[in-house]
Amino acid sequence: MKRTRLLALTAMVSALCAIGALVKIPMGIGSAALDSAPALLSAVFLPPAAAGTAAMIGHLISAVTGGTPLGPFHLLIAAEMFVVIGGFAWLHHHGRNVLKWGFFLIGNGVLAVLPFYWLVSPTFFWTAIVAIPAATLVNAVIAGAVMPIVRKAVAGEEVAR
Repeated sequence: MKRTRLLALTAMVSALCAIGALVKIPMGIGSAALDSAPALLSAVFLPPAAAGTAAMIGHLISAVTGGTPLGPFHLLIAAEMFVVIGGFAWLHHHGRNVLKWGFFLIGNGVLAVLPFYWLVSPTFFWTAIVAIPAATLVNAVIAGAVMPIVRKAVAGEEVAR
């Protein structure tokens, strides 16, 4: 993929993640958002590092629009998003279509929350371990429903080239 096209598509997905970040899902720990769904969809047409970067930017925008109650911990969460979405995209590109969903659900919904047991408090962790997997599932369902359409559109574009 040419650099300009890659940069433009990554920026576009980041913007879509930012829009998704504005759609808040109220949780006991504040709110989660729909910032992951566009990043998950980008696995169809972006390389893993670019998809992860878009997710990272989307999370940071979600943190800012949510008032950043966790402050600098959002940098850790952004890094986790980069790894989780990048891993999801890598699995997608290697044809691991079932494994990628499990990786996302467990990686984002459970493993990404785990450090906060020690960094914030056990109480925060037990609240988050209910809320974050729920938001993760909502993002996955949305992306899973739309992904066949994106795949078809990308396949049509490749034929037209």
